Amino acid sequence: MRRNRNAKIVATLGPASSSEQTIRTLFETGVDVFRLNFSHGTADEHRARCEMARRIGREFGRPVGILADLQGPKLRVGRFAGGAVELRPGEPFRLDLNPAEGDARRVNLPHPEIFAALERDATLLLDDGRLQLKVDSFGRDHAVTRVMVGGRLSDRKGVNVPGVVLPISPLTEKDREDLRFALAMGVDWVALSFVQRPEDIEEARALIGDQAMVLSKLEKPAAIDRLDAIVQRSDAIMVARGDLGVELPPERVPILQRTIVRTCRREGKPVIVATQMLESMTTNPVPTRAEVSDVASAIFQGVDAVMLSAESASGKYPVESVAMMDRIIREVEGDAHYRMLLDANQEVARANPADAVCAALRQTAHIVSAKATITYTSSGFSAMRAARERPEAPILSLTPSPRTAARLCLVWGLHSVQSGEVMDVNSMTDLACDAALREGFAAPGDYVVIAAGVPFGISGTTNLLRIARVPEH
Repeated sequence: MRRNRNAKIVATLGPASSSEQTIRTLFETGVDVFRLNFSHGTADEHRARCEMARRIGREFGRPVGILADLQGPKLRVGRFAGGAVELRPGEPFRLDLNPAEGDARRVNLPHPEIFAALERDATLLLDDGRLQLKVDSFGRDHAVTRVMVGGRLSDRKGVNVPGVVLPISPLTEKDREDLRFALAMGVDWVALSFVQRPEDIEEARALIGDQAMVLSKLEKPAAIDRLDAIVQRSDAIMVARGDLGVELPPERVPILQRTIVRTCRREGKPVIVATQMLESMTTNPVPTRAEVSDVASAIFQGVDAVMLSAESASGKYPVESVAMMDRIIREVEGDAHYRMLLDANQEVARANPADAVCAALRQTAHIVSAKATITYTSSGFSAMRAARERPEAPILSLTPSPRTAARLCLVWGLHSVQSGEVMDVNSMTDLACDAALREGFAAPGDYVVIAAGVPFGISGTTNLLRIARVPEH
């Protein structure tokens, strides 16, 4: 099963995509990585979906990636005596630790960390930014605010504190339990919510170790302030535009998206653009023209993957959403301007052997009109560095590790294949040529260009470039 595109599709599994037949159809239609959203669903549901996805991958002889997305801290107000109140502009409103039901004058906010981090005139956003409060005064257990933008506020609505770094771990007790469960299932990627600083990633990595790759979701303005350090410490990044658009002016989000994508491309880290990409297809069989342009814009920027959330998890048209995203990607990547933009935004290779080899891989493949660039990798390092270069020829990634093959399903341009072990350069070359022929990348007599690390089996040793011709016998 070869995808005729470079950018990957991540699709969330949920009530609308829980049957094995639906998951199989989604996979056939174009899904490369399935997302398990631990904000919803039970452990048994996630396990069943993960097992079905793995089984389908084995059925097709192609690796499938599994992404476990942790919920992260959810800051919410308490409950109201009548279920909801109307907040009017200019009126005072108190938030406190008192667990009693609220009214139009006050409500419980069971998060002392927020009060500890507040400043006078700080802004609090409620219900995804629909209501806005300004802090007049505060203490260790309360805040007195003034309603700036009013409206109806009901039980358990979310609270955002833009511009403030909250002293909160990105991993709640629920997240830690979910993480243990996800790692026991053997997921390939763990998405970390509520990342504010580089240390948050280290906290997660201490628990995850090498059992999965760490993907940081950028949804807090504080993370943007430490963008370079966070990207460097992460294995991949997700641009979580929904939450960014709550705490920041929405007109800034497209600019930040471009900045994050360029930073990830410079560092060679996979980047996903997510949230509301084809939102209208949750209820409609076709997207809006603006949504199509949104997906196309991300592909023109050179992202590794685009993601479907409610569209595939709970919408009426999960398969149609994947099919539409697949068509948009292939249409954009077939446009002449796509390659021009990729080349124009290509960062200069770093002064290290791996980047030097992979930059040469890209240039050599172009000069000899190679039909494929091939990486032989144990950890995935060589393949990711090759993908950073965005070569014209497709990338066939060979690895003896099934875990590595599944992890690489997220990365731009990589056709990941589990292969046998090799002991020397000649056997690796034979393996690469056979795979290129078998997978339909090259024909007898075609050139392929191969990158690998010697000695084999040691991560981070990319130091070998070889041109080979597929045998004609």
